[in-house]
Amino acid sequence: MVNRWGPLLGGAIVACGMLAAVGSADAKGLKFGFSQVTLQSPFYVQLRDGAIAAAKADGDDLIFLDANGDVNKQNNDIQDLITQKVDVLIINPVNADAVAPSLEAAEKAKIPVVTVDRSVKEKFTAHVGRDNKTMGALVGQAVVAALKTAGKTKAKIIEIQGDAGGAVMMDRRDGFHAALKDTGFTIVEGPYAEYMRANAVTAMQDLLQANPDVSVVYAHNDDMAIGALQVLKEAGRNDVMVAGVDGLSEALDVMASGGSYVATALNDPQYLGDVTIQVARAIKAGKKVPSFVDAGTAAVTKENVGKFKHTALFAEYRPTVLGN
Repeated sequence: MVNRWGPLLGGAIVACGMLAAVGSADAKGLKFGFSQVTLQSPFYVQLRDGAIAAAKADGDDLIFLDANGDVNKQNNDIQDLITQKVDVLIINPVNADAVAPSLEAAEKAKIPVVTVDRSVKEKFTAHVGRDNKTMGALVGQAVVAALKTAGKTKAKIIEIQGDAGGAVMMDRRDGFHAALKDTGFTIVEGPYAEYMRANAVTAMQDLLQANPDVSVVYAHNDDMAIGALQVLKEAGRNDVMVAGVDGLSEALDVMASGGSYVATALNDPQYLGDVTIQVARAIKAGKKVPSFVDAGTAAVTKENVGKFKHTALFAEYRPTVLGN
């Protein structure tokens, strides 16, 4: 979920915006610090916006700092937030291991840590995210169903991967592979395209030449999948199915129009930011929250695409997560 498109913004900002969708705790007038992995991605821009809006909705402040993919900058940013004595520290880590010194510093300062989207191994109070293995599995199951509906018993599936060694990449890969186990379909693992559409375009051009018998392209996010779809269209390969992850509205539009996009899994980033603030507020109010707060997902296919609102950048999916 890195590097798609969208506005860049760094430095500190004060929260402003939207009504929170989850029941809020009793703590008021709080100051949250949010260290984000990057803003060179529409997903993370929307995640930031959801957190900003939820904080503002209850009169709290949010100090936001963009690490821009730099581990050293992120550690310095976190130290700055600790110095500013934030009530809760929210971290989307560039690297889970590399932020360990900052987590120790937060623990010494008695500041609770909430991680979002990307988790860390220890020294955190709660993690807010989604089950990426389930996402991969849901998309895999939908691909299998689409292939069977098309009458295919054998098929080659090209997989365009996210970032090498990333936890999200591995989960989306493993979930998808598990769904394809014992189906007779073959998966060709393609290169790491870093979740970027432009990289996926370049990769797909080479992959299509090497694999003219491809039946499906599965990418670890919708942005890469749409890049692959662009190459397939230019080559006149409308027979190749495409699937991704994240619920990008552009992908749902293609599905709704009858195109060859067959599946995605919802990953509403604004709601993820909203839930993160609600969890942070609940922790500060002394309420019990799970160590993993799952913001929920669902598969989108041609059969059910009309059920999901997708007028914003990402389709909405906002189940009840925390009780009132």
